[in-house]
Amino acid sequence: MRLATWNVNSIRTRVTRTVEFAVREDIDVLAMQEIKCKPEQFPYAPFEEAGYHVEVHGLNQWNGVAIASRLPITDIDTAFTGMPGFAKGHEGPDAPLEARALGATIEGVKVWSLYVPNGRSLDDPHYQYKLHWLEALRQHTASELQKNPDLPLALVGDFNIIPLDADNGDPDIVEGVSTHVSPEERAAFFAFQDAGLTDVVRPLLPEGFTYWDYQRLKFPRNEGVRIDFVLGSPALAGAVTGASIHRDERKGVQPSDHVPVVVDLDFGSTDDDDDMPMIFA
Repeated sequence: MRLATWNVNSIRTRVTRTVEFAVREDIDVLAMQEIKCKPEQFPYAPFEEAGYHVEVHGLNQWNGVAIASRLPITDIDTAFTGMPGFAKGHEGPDAPLEARALGATIEGVKVWSLYVPNGRSLDDPHYQYKLHWLEALRQHTASELQKNPDLPLALVGDFNIIPLDADNGDPDIVEGVSTHVSPEERAAFFAFQDAGLTDVVRPLLPEGFTYWDYQRLKFPRNEGVRIDFVLGSPALAGAVTGASIHRDERKGVQPSDHVPVVVDLDFGSTDDDDDMPMIFA
């Protein structure tokens, strides 16, 4: 299975290049974030013509996540356990949920397409919302893997966190001033290790940015950051055979400000695995 994640920054604007990328790179499963549309507004036809089925979770012109797959999709979830909501001036447990998470099972692999809240600024309520959102996701993930340690699980998407100083090439993002690099956000990211997940791309690609702001020639100057990740359970991490960051997708006409991150998975089989589920055959 070839799995990719991409914050497309409006799928209606970039559907052609998104589908062309998926076909050209032989992507089996494409998790998308920031689609910026409702399900009834999603441009399904180009994906379907290319052999993909699409599941969409979008509530308005903001946020939104989707999964396109050439393989059957089952067990759709539009929220994880304990996922908090947010609305300006509406805080508390009954705040409305945003369209930031979409989970699906594909050939036995549980894939979550995730658009983590931005945080906006260190003193904004959105920042605390971001931390609560991440902690709820960590708890949900830990619980799922405790119940099923052999589950191939992938949390993929735009995490809006720059885990390491080496991941930050943008001089305008400064610790103590900016979100994405605060100790609390970085701790929330690395807490997923305690839940049993690892960044499956970094061992193969220790360097490489995935986002460049549109402003101030950030891309030509390579003032980017690494905020798009594939976090995998032990069963998934053990199946990774390759990874790539497609920097060239930031070029051309009307590119997204993010680029795709791709992982290749091979769960393999042996002649002795008579009892192994067919999904691994």
